[in-house]
Amino acid sequence: MTYEKYLIDDIGEKRPRKNQYIIDSIKADETGKKIDAKNHPYNQQIESYKKQKKDLLEKADAMAKKDPNYSLDQKYLRDLYYRKFMANAMLGFYEENKDLSYDSELDYKLCKLEYEQIPKIIENDLFIKSNLERASNRLEKLTSEEVEESKKLIEEDRKVLSEKFDADNKSLKKAYSEGHISKKAFKSEKEQIKQKFKDQNKRLDYRNPEVSLKEEIESLKYKIDKDYKKEIKILEADKAEARRRTPVEVEKTSAYRSILTAPLPGLGQILNGQWQKGLMFLLGSLFIYFIAIPYALGFGNYQGEGVAGLISLAQGGKRLDRSILFMIEGIISLVFVFLAALIYIFSFKDVRKVEKKEMAGIRPNNFFETKKMLRTDGFPFLITAPALLVIIFIVIVPIVTAIMISFTNMDPQNQNKFTWIGLNNYITIAKGQGIAGQAFWHIFGWTVVWTLLASTLAIVLGFVFALLVNNERVRGKKFFRTVYLLPWAIPAFITIMFFSIMTSRGGIIPEALNSLFNVNLDIKNNTFQTRAMLILLQGWLGHSYIFLLTTGVLQAIPKDLYEAASIDGATGFQRTLKITIPLVLFQIAPMLINQYTFNFNNFSIIYLYNQGGPFNPQVYGNLAGSSDILISYIYKLTMESQYQAIGAAVTVFISIILIIISYFGYKNSSAFKEY
Repeated sequence: MTYEKYLIDDIGEKRPRKNQYIIDSIKADETGKKIDAKNHPYNQQIESYKKQKKDLLEKADAMAKKDPNYSLDQKYLRDLYYRKFMANAMLGFYEENKDLSYDSELDYKLCKLEYEQIPKIIENDLFIKSNLERASNRLEKLTSEEVEESKKLIEEDRKVLSEKFDADNKSLKKAYSEGHISKKAFKSEKEQIKQKFKDQNKRLDYRNPEVSLKEEIESLKYKIDKDYKKEIKILEADKAEARRRTPVEVEKTSAYRSILTAPLPGLGQILNGQWQKGLMFLLGSLFIYFIAIPYALGFGNYQGEGVAGLISLAQGGKRLDRSILFMIEGIISLVFVFLAALIYIFSFKDVRKVEKKEMAGIRPNNFFETKKMLRTDGFPFLITAPALLVIIFIVIVPIVTAIMISFTNMDPQNQNKFTWIGLNNYITIAKGQGIAGQAFWHIFGWTVVWTLLASTLAIVLGFVFALLVNNERVRGKKFFRTVYLLPWAIPAFITIMFFSIMTSRGGIIPEALNSLFNVNLDIKNNTFQTRAMLILLQGWLGHSYIFLLTTGVLQAIPKDLYEAASIDGATGFQRTLKITIPLVLFQIAPMLINQYTFNFNNFSIIYLYNQGGPFNPQVYGNLAGSSDILISYIYKLTMESQYQAIGAAVTVFISIILIIISYFGYKNSSAFKEY
């Protein structure tokens, strides 16, 4: 790569080169000549400039430290006077050499900004402090007689205000009692009179010179600190703007620094002059070389062997070694390796990007510019990074563990040590064989039926009840809304256990139905009756949420739409069909999809009501009942019978189904497309 003839600054403006050595090098490349960099006049001139600059800075620094203002107690003010002195001392030199190079031009711009703005910052600080001193002196000289006199005057004014407040309230009450104003206007006017009375009393407090002076002193103290920080930020922003508009010339044609420093993230940033960013990446290097790599190799593991433990799964290991620990620690090792790879990649790309920009003429960001960038473009990443790390370890690691277990033979006979068996568990389930396959497809079919019927019933009930309660002709809306919200307000397990007891053999509900209709019901011991009861119960429990969502949407629908439809001759049913249902579905469609996915995995109602019964070993084996759905079946497989591998395979199957349903459901919903 050769030098480019032109530079660009950070705002994309094209600039001619000033470095005569590079200009001559470009010409030499065209003619085939060679340039001696060390003896080139321009390079010698630059070295002379740097030496003079260093000597002048050392002399100015020594003189600035002898200045009386350098001994001030306040550090920020001492620093301001020091910067003012240095700017005054160096401005002439920088101005004389500003056309030598873009670096000398930037030196001049930065020095001029300090020369112009630092005195104003000092002047503003001294002005506020003089006001503070005057206010403090007035407070010290204030006599108790003056304070008491002002308090007496304030109390007299308070009495006048209080009398006026009472008179205004009486006048307002009279206007309301005589029917001149509405109840709503009465409340509004009363609140305004009350607020006005409070504000006027607050203003009277500040007529006390002691109170007003103390408030002024606090305000000035606050202003001293805030004004200084604000003015310094403005100065730094102006300096950053000068850096952006002034290109840089470097004598290199390849981004070799990023390659050489790639093994140690942070080093490249430091060499680029971005040491704050470099320190952050160096922490990443510590993580890589002292945590990620050693852990992946097995050092620091509780039992496992790092990544190798994923392959061995403790086979041939110690008697107390457990395959599950080897698997989990292997997965964590992979996560650490993945994070280490990200640090390497981000560090390399960052260094290379800065190097390439620098060769093009764009200066690396300083710390102020980096902070500004992080507050704007980088803010979303800073906020989400901690959450992402938490998600990795509490969500992704368990999910990956469950998926991997599904490819093993972890069962009651292989709890401590198990091996990889590939797709055998999935094949067993698909063929309907073995301990799980025998009941799987029966349970899957009931799960689908249960999900569709229970969710649809809850949605229909919630929607219908919301329509009824929001009808203008219905009285006692508050009562009905309270009743319909009770299933959601009361913990679900209480309702489930109550109905479980009430529908048991000899319970009140079957006995009452048997007496009234002369039927022989045995709800909890009959498959069809149990399933029907579960669907009805979930419809009642789930309708409250839909009722609440629908009520909120219905109240937001403009009445003008219904009035216009009525004028056009639409019936009540047509208005509901063409206006209400589309508008409600548009708003709550994603929540309705959630109802189906929730009920697909609704473990609590199945297990609490009848523990998945009634049981039919000929069809479902010894591990499931006729009302079990997939999630409760997984619980029995894994927690009660220790068939973790088969349970994990069923879990993966469920997850795939839910992902597909959710994807197509959200994708096709109008609300999702709109937003």
